[in-house]
This record gives sequence, C-alpha cells and structure tokens, in this order.
Amino acid sequence: MLVLVTYDVNTESPTGQSRLRKVAKACQDYGQRVQNSVFECVVDSGQLLKMKDRLVKLIDPTRDSLRFYVMGNDKGRVEHYGVRPSCSVIDPLIL
Repeated sequence: MLVLVTYDVNTESPTGQSRLRKVAKACQDYGQRVQNSVFECVVDSGQLLKMKDRLVKLIDPTRDSLRFYVMGNDKGRVEHYGVRPSCSVIDPLIL
C-alpha cells in the first residue's frame, strides 16, 4: 500500500533538531522524500505497523506532529499523532 508520511518537528532546541534528523532518517528506511517533510512509502501492513511504532517513539507528542495518509484500499484514512489535532476536511465547516 502507498502511505504518505508527513511530519512537523519543533526545532527551536538542539533536541528538536536531533529529533528532526532521526525522523527523516527513519522515513528514508521506508520510502523516498518528495518534499522537505513528506515521504512516499510503499509498505505492507506489517511494515506500516513497524514504521508507525518507530516514528511515534521518535517524536515529542507535545511539540511535534506526525501524520500517515494511507492510500489504496483504505482510501481517505488519516492517522495523526502529536500536537495540533486535525479537523475533518469532509465534515461541513461551521464558522
């Protein structure tokens, strides 16, 4: 399956810069970089679980954000970890 991985790591501290490098290197083990913080990964369900587990352990959920967009048979599935919970792009926006 094709999985799009995006991340936003807070780099205001040296530990944040280190986390950013670790997340990028981990993503490179599963796919190819298509933008600065975006990777396209072709993985099976077992690899997806390992990748998610590895990446979630690397981020600081109080400062960083990590998203997995699962394409293919699971169209539209988005998983979010960390800061900034997402709003639904499908539901109506009420202002």
